[in-house]
Amino acid sequence: TQRESASPCNHGNRNAAEVSGYRPCLWKMILVGVGAVCSGGLLLLLLYWLPEWGVKSTCTHTTLKDAHTVLLRTTDEFRQWFRAKVHVMLAPGKKPFDSLASQPENQLPNGDGDLGVSACVVSPLSPSQVHYFVHHSTRYYWNDVIQNFELYKGLEDVNVSCASLHSEHSSGLSKTLQDYRRLFFGENEIAVRVPSLLKLLVKEVLNPFYIFQLFSIILWSFEDYYYYASAIVFMSIISIATSLYTIKKQYVMLHDMVAAHSVVRVSVCRGNKDIEQAMSTELVPGDVIVIPANGMIMPCDAVLFRGTCIVNESMLTGESVPVTKTSLPSAGEEGARSYNMDEHKKHTLYCGTHVIQTRFYAGELVKAVVVRTGFSTEKGQLVRSILYPKPTDFKLYHDAYLFLLCLVGVAGIGFIYTITYEAKTIIIESLDIVTITVPPALPAAMTAGIVYAQRRLKRIGIFCISPQRINMCGQLNVVCFDKTGTLTEDGLDLWGIHRAEDGSFCSPESEAAKDSLVNTTFVACMATCHSLTKIEGELSGDPLDLKMFSATGWILEEPTEEETALHNPIMPTVVRPPKHIAPESHQSNPLTQSMELSELSACEIGIVRQFPFSSALQRMSVVVRRLGVKHMDAFLKGAPEVVASLCRQHTIPQTFTETLEDYTRQGFRVIALAHRQLESKLSWHKVQSLSRDVIETNMEFLGLIIMQNKIKPETAGVLCELQRANIRTLMVTGDNMLTAISVARDCGMVRPHEKVIIADAVPPKDFQPASITWHYTENQLDEGTWDGEVSQQEQSYHFAVSGKAFAVILEYFPQLVQKLVLRATVFARMAPDQKTQLVEVLQSMDYTVGMCGDGANDCGALKRAHSGISLSELEASVASPFTSSTSNISCVPNLIREGRAALITSFCVFKFMALYSIIQFISVILLYSVLSNLGDFQFLFIDLIIILTIAFTMSLNPAWKELVWRRPPSSLISGQLLCSVLTQILTCLVFQVLAFLLVRQQSWYETWTPQSDACNVSRSIFSLRVNVTDPQNHKNIRNYENTSLFYISAFQYLAVAIVFSKGKPFRQPSYKNCKAKTVLSAIGAALTALRLLLPPQIVCVPHDWRVTLVIIMIGNAAASFLLEVRLRNTTPCLLLFSTLHVQVANDRWASSVLSWLFCRRHKAPRALYMQLALELQEGSEWPPQPSAVTYARNLGIICFLGKCSMCH
Repeated sequence: TQRESASPCNHGNRNAAEVSGYRPCLWKMILVGVGAVCSGGLLLLLLYWLPEWGVKSTCTHTTLKDAHTVLLRTTDEFRQWFRAKVHVMLAPGKKPFDSLASQPENQLPNGDGDLGVSACVVSPLSPSQVHYFVHHSTRYYWNDVIQNFELYKGLEDVNVSCASLHSEHSSGLSKTLQDYRRLFFGENEIAVRVPSLLKLLVKEVLNPFYIFQLFSIILWSFEDYYYYASAIVFMSIISIATSLYTIKKQYVMLHDMVAAHSVVRVSVCRGNKDIEQAMSTELVPGDVIVIPANGMIMPCDAVLFRGTCIVNESMLTGESVPVTKTSLPSAGEEGARSYNMDEHKKHTLYCGTHVIQTRFYAGELVKAVVVRTGFSTEKGQLVRSILYPKPTDFKLYHDAYLFLLCLVGVAGIGFIYTITYEAKTIIIESLDIVTITVPPALPAAMTAGIVYAQRRLKRIGIFCISPQRINMCGQLNVVCFDKTGTLTEDGLDLWGIHRAEDGSFCSPESEAAKDSLVNTTFVACMATCHSLTKIEGELSGDPLDLKMFSATGWILEEPTEEETALHNPIMPTVVRPPKHIAPESHQSNPLTQSMELSELSACEIGIVRQFPFSSALQRMSVVVRRLGVKHMDAFLKGAPEVVASLCRQHTIPQTFTETLEDYTRQGFRVIALAHRQLESKLSWHKVQSLSRDVIETNMEFLGLIIMQNKIKPETAGVLCELQRANIRTLMVTGDNMLTAISVARDCGMVRPHEKVIIADAVPPKDFQPASITWHYTENQLDEGTWDGEVSQQEQSYHFAVSGKAFAVILEYFPQLVQKLVLRATVFARMAPDQKTQLVEVLQSMDYTVGMCGDGANDCGALKRAHSGISLSELEASVASPFTSSTSNISCVPNLIREGRAALITSFCVFKFMALYSIIQFISVILLYSVLSNLGDFQFLFIDLIIILTIAFTMSLNPAWKELVWRRPPSSLISGQLLCSVLTQILTCLVFQVLAFLLVRQQSWYETWTPQSDACNVSRSIFSLRVNVTDPQNHKNIRNYENTSLFYISAFQYLAVAIVFSKGKPFRQPSYKNCKAKTVLSAIGAALTALRLLLPPQIVCVPHDWRVTLVIIMIGNAAASFLLEVRLRNTTPCLLLFSTLHVQVANDRWASSVLSWLFCRRHKAPRALYMQLALELQEGSEWPPQPSAVTYARNLGIICFLGKCSMCH
């Protein structure tokens, strides 16, 4: 079978797929050709829409090696199908990193061809045939060893070590080898091809919706419905033109963003000394490029192996702060490690980032080895995710298709009825039923509410690049927030310093720039241990480093290019205290002044080497030398726990842990400093080759820097509003655990009386299994008086998880992941990819997830969430569906309010359009029974004057002013909605049948002829003229049944529009929608005018019958209104749940039948997180006891030192 023969491709990657091979089959292709001719091309359209059918109907299955066409199916939840053609390439080798020692220069075959076509052989030697296919701008090559197609990313494929990058790859590639590798990796460009308008037009027109419209127009033309057909053509042209303009504009914007600096001239090394100029499109993995001193826009991903660079990476990370990139280590333990782009990102220059300046040795160049090119680069992957996004998975759209299928089923019933009743015009009249039941204007009407919501969002500073996601915002039930820059202010303020001397803490001090501290090692560490640099005379770097350095009052000076060229080693960056720090009391004494100057000059410190901050190591260090001192010193700063572990034990104060916890509980960000005096024999050259592990050991603890990160004024109020609206809030940050918990308490995520349980997980070590220790923070119960029943009743606890623990739990405790995440509120020390993993875990639990971040390290999570809201307007936010111009989280409730309003609008419009089609269907079926139908004018008036104007204006209701605890329904196939639609259908059916039967019972009723005069009054000149010059009424449109049903159905459209225009609690009431009121009034006036003027296709009826029709209309409107209000106030099954509980609220008067049909209260909730919450409510052993330890085993989970409900 297909599933059994499919092979995994790109396994372990987000773009993983199953691939199967096929080759053309002549007899199948002939059959498809015959079928296409017989179906008028409809079969080809069907095969175009369904790639799987298209391949299987024209090809037979074969092995991947012999395949001419491959069929791919994604392994994600969407299970999409794609087809790709297999090409053949002639090359000297079969892999890009094969040796070409025997291949003569300039004789590389480089032709591509399709299978079955003989390609030209350029080389006299026998070249190899390499099979490949292209999918989503990525090439997959055949590998004989694994018997499958594989993706070549770049230099990482050969598992090269850091040391070998220096020794074997530092000289560059020959021209021949570069040309050979380019056969496999292609041109180094991220090519965003802007499709031509003709291609976009064909793709848009082949949409099933427009094909159905074309079918409807042709059918109406046969029936002489020219006016209505022309109106639909006009609407379709406007819709297609608007869609083409939007799509073309998005392609052009993306193309301009990518192409701005994609092609540049670069200096490429050919051997150790030869350097030539080349275009960046010629680069391949393994090339060595020279980074110019004045910087450049990187055209590829490259690893720096000589020199230092200052880089702005805002295009990729959203972080506008320049970062320092240092050369890759070449010796020691780090040099022996295999190069990995994620692990060695501090040495990697990414494509699209801006190298601002370089630091180099005199006579030597700053060089980097190309690692990845084209779409394999970080920028290329970002662009590809925008070009080929995953489909929007939202239940509303899935249910909408099911509902349309139901309407098609209704159309089928009418189709059969028409065939059995009238044989003369079977084909046209029967097909007309289909176009009536499935309204062609439905997509346009559904889109109107989203467009209006997008405009309202733009007015409040929220910009949207994915309008379909607005509806998703209405269903958000969990929002993840980054901390720094999102919940709290962007910058940090120095609150104070807490120095340590002789193994104990001194008193806290508020200022570090005091004269008494200028010569202290603590201040020297603050002034030197950073990655700051001067760009155009201004200090630039990490905001934390800037705050620390500015707090010292010292001055930073960097050497110029001329000064660097005069020395063999690189001139160090120098920091020194300002001259005015000399105490005023000594300034009058010349002797004292000379002493101060000598002390001041001794304070000058040169930064010899820098080990940049690593998020994995959570620290940074520098090697410095004081002016006039022979030995060097090492300074270290980082996370307090990490710094303490690298210091000599006797230098760490005994109250270190208590002091640190005290600060972090208050929400301060704490950084520890340490110092070490290096051996005098260490020279400058030896320091450059030492690894940081040798430097960062046996340190002396200096003390703590206390930084204050203030919560933004809007944060607490917004979080409180979200919690009142039953929307769960999480914090996902890279900051310290205790600091994050403190901020969570301060902003209201965790209430003062609620416990926080830290899940501290460690991986297996020394034959010990992985384990989780459950630590309780403040407000915990005493361990000796632990009572499981109290916990079960109270249920007021939150889990807090660190990034390291999260990784361990994902790998070794998969059974615990979802139950832990269900009650986890704080995620600290989370890496960017872990934020994305967390979003995916939440989505797997059936949460609708929102993510709000400032763009720094949040890009992956912003893209993956159902609704990503970026507070940064940098280029990185191009992948985020929403971008806010305000830098605080007040945009989140505004977005959710508009999402809820748009979602309710979609439901209202869908229900209205469904009722419109059913009402018209009922009218036509009843008229078919008397061999009649609605006329062209009547169809035109109903569809254009009534339906479209109402559908577009009923979407104008703005969002309700506050978020309520309930959420809108997420499904069209729900009890309340189905019940609403069915009751309105029955109501309309009853009153239409009533009018149809009553008119035939009237004493004046007869088969209408031009001479009929039921009104018994003199006709108007207009009407007399019509009767005298009566056109051939071969369709029997003018009759009493037609006129009566036309008026009744027209007012039914108005009635259901008013009934379905739901307002509070998600939208403003309909009576505040002035445009809708005006339209409804105008339509009512138009209907009244029609009754007086009697245009063609309307006949005159007696005054008594008109009064009867008005009474029927009033009764219909009253019945519709009362039934809808009753259903609206009576929800048979309303699932209400909060962060802590899941409660089921039963209706006051709902009968057992409705409960069984729509509520199914004895069944478990559909959402997985609700099921888990119910399970945890019923269990008595969760959460685990304080200090309990959970161990992982191969065959399950075993707990010791305390009970755990997850041990079974």
